[in-house]
Amino acid sequence: MKADNDPRARLDAARELAERMEARREDLAEAGAADAGFPVKVTLLEAGISIQHLRSMEEEADWVAHGRPYGTVAAIFPYDAPVVMMSKLGGSALLTGNRLRFSFSSWTPRSARLIADISKPFSAFEPVVGRDNREFGHHCVRDPAVRVLFMSGASAVGAAYRGFREHFDKLFFAGPGGMPAALVFPDADPEAAARFIARRAFINGGQYCTTIKKALIHAGLYEAVQEKILGYAGALKVGDPLDMETDIGPIRVERTIKIVEHALGQCSGARVLAGGIDKPYIRPLVLELERIPDLELFGPFLALKPFDDVEEAVREVVGTRYGFLLAYFGTPPQGAEELFTENFGMVHGNPDFEFTPLRLPFGGRKESGWILERRGAEWVERDGAFLYSRELVRP
Repeated sequence: MKADNDPRARLDAARELAERMEARREDLAEAGAADAGFPVKVTLLEAGISIQHLRSMEEEADWVAHGRPYGTVAAIFPYDAPVVMMSKLGGSALLTGNRLRFSFSSWTPRSARLIADISKPFSAFEPVVGRDNREFGHHCVRDPAVRVLFMSGASAVGAAYRGFREHFDKLFFAGPGGMPAALVFPDADPEAAARFIARRAFINGGQYCTTIKKALIHAGLYEAVQEKILGYAGALKVGDPLDMETDIGPIRVERTIKIVEHALGQCSGARVLAGGIDKPYIRPLVLELERIPDLELFGPFLALKPFDDVEEAVREVVGTRYGFLLAYFGTPPQGAEELFTENFGMVHGNPDFEFTPLRLPFGGRKESGWILERRGAEWVERDGAFLYSRELVRP
């Protein structure tokens, strides 16, 4: 498909991408299961919401109506949810008139080949399959056509590319999520809080950067919320990812198992309420701690802690190095909401969803992310959540 400056043609391209993904929906779901052990129950859901996102790109048309494309945008898709990344970033590239060059995690070879095949008719897409991602990144630095670069990973990754900013017009770094938190205040609905926390802790085996990893719960609600979370975790089926009844498949990314093992080692004095590691499986881990360490975590791990002092709980949560995501239930004390938005890129007040809506802003603060943007002769650094389409056009 040829690039077209007509906004209607761009929307048609996004819809065509949705149709091509729809035709391969089951293949996409099974590729995720084969690559990383993700259950098809979840990968089918990912594909479905990705397709719907592309079909509704007109919702973003006004955001970019008066902007100009950068040219070539480059990105390395993470191993979790590459189909969602293709939908969000690929759809935004089509809508804004940019070219998208993208590579994949080494853990997703089947998904990479399939997404590359789906993207063939689109001249705006340049999938790169089978190349080492360090080499891919270095090539993007050397290629003057690449004006925008998205990257994710450990803090050292962001620091390395920050030194090459002069080669680009905009750099995005999605850093480690740390331990995304939930706060349950005294007037919260315990059922709603427990339902969300349990869903978002263990969906896809906790292998999204937006999954909850710790929950601070007011002592007056602690027993009720804990009981409901344990009931949910105990009902999850761990097993064959191709079985539609399976909630958590095998954890095939060895680094994720090592991260969880390290976290368990850091949680001295913890009481393990549920779960355990039985490689390649991790049964949903629920721990109770008096002190929750400030860790970078991935996988099905949830730390619980009761609190009496609301103000102290707020201070503890905002004191993290990782300002990625916070969800809260009930009514925060005066001034707390301002602290939350100052310290976290994504803040959800009394949320109720299973899969994060794709048109919500994404991104973090502190060590969890930043954006460097060239404005004339100056560079502006900012953090916090963003929307892809808004960021892919020059003002």
